[in-house]
Amino acid sequence: MSEPRFHKPLEMTHGPADCRVTVCYSVNNIARSDWQRLADTGNPFLRYEFFQALEQTGCTSATTGWQPSHLVIRQHGQITGIIPAFLKNHSRGEYVFDFAWAEAYRRYGQPYYPKLLIAIPFTPSQGPRLLLDPQLRDELDAKGLHDLLDQVIARLGAHSWHLLFPGAEDQQLLRHDEQLHRLGCQFHWHNRGYECFDDFLGELTSRKRKSIRKERRQVAGQGITFIRFDGADVPDHVLAAFYVFYQATYLKRGQRPYLTRQFFQQIRQTMPEHLHLIMSVKEGEMIAGALFLSGRNTLYGRYWGCLEEYNHLHFETCYYQGIELAIELGLQTFDAGAQGEHKLVRGFEPVLTHSWHGIAHPGFHDAIDAFTREEAEQVMSYFEDAKTVLPFRQNNGA
Repeated sequence: MSEPRFHKPLEMTHGPADCRVTVCYSVNNIARSDWQRLADTGNPFLRYEFFQALEQTGCTSATTGWQPSHLVIRQHGQITGIIPAFLKNHSRGEYVFDFAWAEAYRRYGQPYYPKLLIAIPFTPSQGPRLLLDPQLRDELDAKGLHDLLDQVIARLGAHSWHLLFPGAEDQQLLRHDEQLHRLGCQFHWHNRGYECFDDFLGELTSRKRKSIRKERRQVAGQGITFIRFDGADVPDHVLAAFYVFYQATYLKRGQRPYLTRQFFQQIRQTMPEHLHLIMSVKEGEMIAGALFLSGRNTLYGRYWGCLEEYNHLHFETCYYQGIELAIELGLQTFDAGAQGEHKLVRGFEPVLTHSWHGIAHPGFHDAIDAFTREEAEQVMSYFEDAKTVLPFRQNNGA
């Protein structure tokens, strides 16, 4: 994919006065001080160092189909907004699936790619996507923002834009009846003042409590123990072993991993305060691993892998060890990743996720609009049904 060019700044047609937008093709061309001033630095995925590591280790590039194309908003010559974005020629690594849309375009002889993606690469976690100065946010409205993104894709030669997993504040700004809005459902664990894992278990029905304890005993009965490493204290040989497990997760599906070994090495150096690695050990050998990133209020379970299957090992390493880590760190929420309704019976509660989409082609816009509205009804029904099977005592009086 050749690098696109913005030959001159784009002026906003609806919005604050003297507001100009350019596209920056590398995070290194944006001053770290400007990025950090606008970003939520308590969120590891918004750290300047996170985007820098993705670029410098070859994870996001034109070669991988993730061309950095960050939107930079200036007012009176000063940067007042940054929208992290990527120009893409495929839909892999996004977790809001539009493969069927791309296939429909292909059948009708229309190009679907390139598209502009506003998201955190390979990360289906909700959070800020519009890094805006508070005054600029107050002056913007949904129409102005959507019009701006439509102008950007026209200038870039893209056919659509997609903004994935915005947090609550961005969601308020994005609401617009004429744009395409998709719903999704994930499962998050919430810390209600627990001091230990048994406190959490005490909130569950007797049957579910016994089931989880049985799973944990079965893992221990296989001779498996766990060791946690944090930040800069993760040894090279442990990180190397984890990367083998991480690769295996993708290779089992016939895919190549999105992240390089160098990426994990770099964030260990530049973002150590966020990094936690839990390794499963049997007979002195590491057999599996799960990597977590902690934010100000949330623990994010991100990457997992093993070479051999063991009974309940995935649940223990990724979920129960993660819950214990969240409690120890005093975090309010544990986001263990996309999908997985098996999390419900283990105390993870349904949470709605959102994405917004701008489709340039009028005919496809209308067809996709009809699809997203029907899909939203199905997601809401699923969301409500999921709440009825939660294992907490107050839900069924047990």
